Amino acid sequence: MHTLLMTRRDLLRAGGGISTLLLAGCATTQPVAVPVEKPEPPPLSYADIYAAKADEPFPLPAIPYQRIDPRFYRRIVDNPTAEKPGTIVVDTANHFLYLVQADGRAMRYGVGLGRAGFAWSGRGVIQYKRRWPRWTPPDEMVARQPELKPYSIANGGMDPGLRNPLGARALYIFQNGEDTLYRVHGSPEWASIGKSVSAGCVRMINQDVCDLHDRVSSKAAIVVTELPA
Repeated sequence: MHTLLMTRRDLLRAGGGISTLLLAGCATTQPVAVPVEKPEPPPLSYADIYAAKADEPFPLPAIPYQRIDPRFYRRIVDNPTAEKPGTIVVDTANHFLYLVQADGRAMRYGVGLGRAGFAWSGRGVIQYKRRWPRWTPPDEMVARQPELKPYSIANGGMDPGLRNPLGARALYIFQNGEDTLYRVHGSPEWASIGKSVSAGCVRMINQDVCDLHDRVSSKAAIVVTELPA
């Protein structure tokens, strides 16, 4: 009987040793890397984004955003450009403006663009930006449209306000130290977003250009180009 008991003890000890080895083997297995997907940003509330802005010097009315193609709503997307964070990219082929962010994303806005023959493209810099700017049409435009003479450079331009073609904010594009006369600006004509109707500049919904103005630093790089669809 004593021999039998010892045998059972020996078996139990041996089994414990085997279990320990099996557990040790599990513990030394290399963990499998599980790819972590980039979390999607929370959805934006367009009723809030395009609501009236009563805190402006000239209160902005709400935008009937339901009457605009939803692809032109402000949203966060994957960055489709190779530009560094802080750069503005105007995609003239698809009527989008991107502000490149640091996390592989970009804030995208819908824009209206200039008619053929008036548009500018290339690489420049936002020399400065203005809240509620004055509008001074260039002399060439005044020559084509004499009715604009009261707002000419010589006459001091148009006062800021809701009817001002530059809207609530303007970003002034320079290239090689010279004014291109090309602007990114707000517009009361929200129905022009996604179209090519203006005389050369990049126009945005006023609520969107206010958002862009606050995110962009002076001397930020800007690229106006065509991106693939």
